[in-house]
Amino acid sequence: MNFPPGHPARDTQDTLVVANQERRPLRDRLLLRTHTSPVQMRTMEQQPPPVRIVIPGKVHRNDAADATHSPIFHQVEGLCVDRNITFSDLKGTLDHAMKALFGSAVKTRFFPSFFPFTEPSADVQISCIFCGGKGCRKCKQSGWIELLGCGMVDPAVFAFAQEKQPAYDPKKISGFAFGMGVERIAMMKYGISEMGSLFAGDMRFLGQFV
Repeated sequence: MNFPPGHPARDTQDTLVVANQERRPLRDRLLLRTHTSPVQMRTMEQQPPPVRIVIPGKVHRNDAADATHSPIFHQVEGLCVDRNITFSDLKGTLDHAMKALFGSAVKTRFFPSFFPFTEPSADVQISCIFCGGKGCRKCKQSGWIELLGCGMVDPAVFAFAQEKQPAYDPKKISGFAFGMGVERIAMMKYGISEMGSLFAGDMRFLGQFV
Protein backbone atom coordinates (compact mmCIF):
# COMPACT_ATOMS: atom_id res chain seq x y z
CA MET A 1 0.00 0.00 0.00
CA ASN A 2 2.30 2.71 -1.34
CA PHE A 3 5.41 1.45 0.53
CA PRO A 4 8.37 1.11 -1.90
CA PRO A 5 10.75 -1.75 -0.96
CA GLY A 6 13.54 -0.50 1.29
CA HIS A 7 11.79 2.78 2.15
CA PRO A 8 12.62 3.87 5.74
CA ALA A 9 8.92 4.41 6.48
CA ARG A 10 8.58 0.63 6.52
CA ASP A 11 10.40 0.65 9.86
CA THR A 12 7.21 1.96 11.47
CA GLN A 13 5.40 -1.18 10.24
CA ASP A 14 7.85 -3.65 11.77
CA THR A 15 6.30 -7.10 11.77
CA LEU A 16 7.13 -10.78 12.24
CA VAL A 17 8.20 -12.36 8.93
CA VAL A 18 8.08 -15.97 7.76
CA ALA A 19 11.60 -17.36 7.14
CA ASN A 20 13.13 -18.90 4.01
CA GLN A 21 11.26 -16.93 1.35
CA GLU A 22 14.14 -15.09 -0.28
CA ARG A 23 13.74 -16.99 -3.56
CA ARG A 24 10.07 -16.05 -3.96
CA PRO A 25 8.99 -12.87 -5.81
CA LEU A 26 8.36 -9.95 -3.45
CA ARG A 27 4.60 -10.00 -4.03
CA ASP A 28 4.42 -13.73 -3.20
CA ARG A 29 6.36 -13.64 0.04
CA LEU A 30 4.36 -14.33 3.19
CA LEU A 31 4.43 -12.33 6.39
CA LEU A 32 2.22 -11.74 9.40
CA ARG A 33 0.39 -8.59 8.33
CA THR A 34 0.65 -5.39 10.37
CA HIS A 35 -2.76 -4.11 9.28
CA THR A 36 -5.74 -5.24 7.22
CA SER A 37 -5.13 -2.66 4.47
CA PRO A 38 -3.95 -5.26 1.90
CA VAL A 39 -7.60 -6.39 1.69
CA GLN A 40 -8.44 -2.94 0.35
CA MET A 41 -6.03 -3.35 -2.55
CA ARG A 42 -7.06 -6.94 -3.30
CA THR A 43 -10.72 -5.88 -3.35
CA MET A 44 -10.05 -3.04 -5.77
CA GLU A 45 -8.01 -5.33 -8.01
CA GLN A 46 -10.92 -7.78 -8.18
CA GLN A 47 -13.89 -5.45 -8.66
CA PRO A 48 -14.51 -2.00 -10.15
CA PRO A 49 -15.98 0.88 -8.12
CA PRO A 50 -18.20 1.65 -6.33
CA VAL A 51 -16.76 -0.18 -3.33
CA ARG A 52 -17.95 -0.08 0.27
CA ILE A 53 -16.36 -2.67 2.56
CA VAL A 54 -15.57 -3.27 6.23
CA ILE A 55 -12.50 -5.44 6.89
CA PRO A 56 -12.05 -7.20 10.24
CA GLY A 57 -8.95 -9.29 10.87
CA LYS A 58 -6.06 -10.30 13.11
CA VAL A 59 -2.80 -8.35 12.76
CA HIS A 60 0.71 -8.77 14.16
CA ARG A 61 3.32 -6.19 15.12
CA ASN A 62 6.73 -6.48 16.70
CA ASP A 63 5.55 -4.63 19.84
CA ALA A 64 6.37 -5.37 23.45
CA ALA A 65 3.30 -6.35 25.44
CA ASP A 66 2.14 -3.84 28.05
CA ALA A 67 -1.16 -2.57 29.44
CA THR A 68 -2.26 -1.05 26.12
CA HIS A 69 -0.18 -2.91 23.50
CA SER A 70 0.02 -6.47 22.24
CA PRO A 71 2.01 -8.12 19.42
CA ILE A 72 -1.32 -9.64 18.31
CA PHE A 73 -4.60 -7.74 18.12
CA HIS A 74 -7.62 -7.30 15.87
CA GLN A 75 -8.36 -4.45 13.52
CA VAL A 76 -11.37 -3.18 11.62
CA GLU A 77 -10.83 -1.09 8.50
CA GLY A 78 -13.33 0.54 6.20
CA LEU A 79 -13.04 1.59 2.56
CA CYS A 80 -15.45 3.62 0.46
CA VAL A 81 -14.69 4.39 -3.20
CA ASP A 82 -17.01 6.12 -5.68
CA ARG A 83 -17.37 9.34 -7.59
CA ASN A 84 -17.44 12.57 -5.57
CA ILE A 85 -16.50 11.06 -2.19
CA THR A 86 -15.22 13.87 0.05
CA PHE A 87 -13.59 14.34 3.44
CA SER A 88 -17.00 15.48 4.70
CA ASP A 89 -18.34 12.00 3.92
CA LEU A 90 -15.50 10.51 5.96
CA LYS A 91 -16.14 12.82 8.92
CA GLY A 92 -19.87 12.15 8.87
CA THR A 93 -19.37 8.37 8.70
CA LEU A 94 -16.94 8.26 11.64
CA ASP A 95 -18.95 10.71 13.75
CA HIS A 96 -22.02 8.48 13.29
CA ALA A 97 -19.99 5.35 14.13
CA MET A 98 -18.52 6.87 17.32
CA LYS A 99 -21.97 7.96 18.49
CA ALA A 100 -23.31 4.46 17.81
CA LEU A 101 -20.46 2.94 19.86
CA PHE A 102 -20.21 5.40 22.74
CA GLY A 103 -23.51 7.31 22.88
CA SER A 104 -25.08 10.29 21.16
CA ALA A 105 -23.32 12.80 23.43
CA VAL A 106 -19.80 11.89 22.26
CA LYS A 107 -17.98 14.42 20.06
CA THR A 108 -15.28 13.82 17.45
CA ARG A 109 -12.42 15.95 16.21
CA PHE A 110 -9.78 15.41 13.54
CA PHE A 111 -6.08 16.29 13.54
CA PRO A 112 -3.66 16.19 10.58
CA SER A 113 -1.52 13.06 10.51
CA PHE A 114 0.43 10.91 8.04
CA PHE A 115 -0.27 7.47 6.59
CA PRO A 116 1.42 6.35 3.35
CA PHE A 117 -1.84 5.15 1.79
CA THR A 118 -4.05 8.19 2.48
CA GLU A 119 -3.70 11.90 1.68
CA PRO A 120 -4.81 13.95 3.48
CA SER A 121 -4.70 11.81 6.62
CA ALA A 122 -6.05 12.41 10.11
CA ASP A 123 -6.07 11.06 13.65
CA VAL A 124 -9.52 10.96 15.21
CA GLN A 125 -10.18 11.81 18.83
CA ILE A 126 -13.41 11.42 20.77
CA SER A 127 -14.50 13.41 23.80
CA CYS A 128 -13.62 11.43 26.93
CA ILE A 129 -16.47 9.07 27.75
CA PHE A 130 -15.33 8.85 31.38
CA CYS A 131 -15.44 12.54 32.29
CA GLY A 132 -17.61 13.96 29.52
CA GLY A 133 -14.73 16.02 28.17
CA LYS A 134 -14.02 17.86 31.43
CA GLY A 135 -10.57 16.29 31.94
CA CYS A 136 -9.54 13.29 34.03
CA ARG A 137 -6.64 10.87 34.52
CA LYS A 138 -7.79 8.58 31.71
CA CYS A 139 -7.70 11.38 29.12
CA LYS A 140 -4.64 13.01 30.74
CA GLN A 141 -6.75 16.04 31.67
CA SER A 142 -7.26 16.91 27.99
CA GLY A 143 -10.90 15.88 27.68
CA TRP A 144 -10.09 13.91 24.50
CA ILE A 145 -8.90 10.38 23.68
CA GLU A 146 -7.23 9.39 20.38
CA LEU A 147 -8.96 6.36 18.92
CA LEU A 148 -8.26 5.74 15.21
CA GLY A 149 -6.66 6.87 11.98
CA CYS A 150 -8.26 7.75 8.66
CA GLY A 151 -7.90 9.71 5.43
CA MET A 152 -8.72 10.08 1.77
CA VAL A 153 -7.28 7.29 -0.38
CA ASP A 154 -4.00 8.42 -1.94
CA PRO A 155 -4.26 8.70 -5.76
CA ALA A 156 -1.12 6.55 -5.99
CA VAL A 157 -3.09 3.66 -4.46
CA PHE A 158 -5.76 4.01 -7.15
CA ALA A 159 -3.01 4.05 -9.76
CA PHE A 160 -1.81 0.64 -8.52
CA ALA A 161 -5.37 -0.73 -8.64
CA GLN A 162 -5.82 0.71 -12.13
CA GLU A 163 -3.28 -1.78 -13.49
CA LYS A 164 -5.95 -4.50 -13.09
CA GLN A 165 -9.13 -2.41 -12.97
CA PRO A 166 -9.02 0.56 -15.39
CA ALA A 167 -12.07 2.11 -13.70
CA TYR A 168 -9.87 3.26 -10.79
CA ASP A 169 -8.88 6.45 -12.56
CA PRO A 170 -7.70 8.82 -9.80
CA LYS A 171 -8.93 11.76 -11.89
CA LYS A 172 -12.50 10.45 -11.85
CA ILE A 173 -12.96 8.70 -8.49
CA SER A 174 -12.14 9.31 -4.85
CA GLY A 175 -12.53 7.47 -1.59
CA PHE A 176 -11.83 7.30 2.09
CA ALA A 177 -10.43 4.68 4.47
CA PHE A 178 -10.19 4.27 8.23
CA GLY A 179 -8.83 1.75 10.70
CA MET A 180 -9.30 1.06 14.40
CA GLY A 181 -8.24 -1.55 16.92
CA VAL A 182 -11.05 -3.76 18.23
CA GLU A 183 -9.38 -4.30 21.60
CA ARG A 184 -8.88 -0.58 22.09
CA ILE A 185 -12.55 0.06 21.43
CA ALA A 186 -13.48 -2.68 23.92
CA MET A 187 -11.09 -1.29 26.53
CA MET A 188 -12.66 2.13 26.16
CA LYS A 189 -16.25 0.95 26.15
CA TYR A 190 -15.98 -1.43 29.11
CA GLY A 191 -13.25 0.23 31.18
CA ILE A 192 -10.71 -2.61 30.75
CA SER A 193 -7.29 -1.59 32.06
CA GLU A 194 -5.12 -4.45 30.72
CA MET A 195 -5.23 -5.52 27.07
CA GLY A 196 -3.72 -8.88 28.02
CA SER A 197 -6.94 -9.77 29.83
CA LEU A 198 -8.64 -10.08 26.44
CA PHE A 199 -6.19 -12.80 25.36
CA ALA A 200 -5.77 -14.74 28.60
CA GLY A 201 -8.74 -17.04 27.94
CA ASP A 202 -10.20 -16.59 31.44
CA MET A 203 -13.91 -17.33 31.03
CA ARG A 204 -14.70 -15.55 34.29
CA PHE A 205 -13.42 -12.34 32.71
CA LEU A 206 -14.83 -12.88 29.24
CA GLY A 207 -18.25 -13.92 30.58
CA GLN A 208 -18.88 -10.35 31.75
CA PHE A 209 -19.37 -9.21 28.15
CA VAL A 210 -21.75 -11.90 26.89
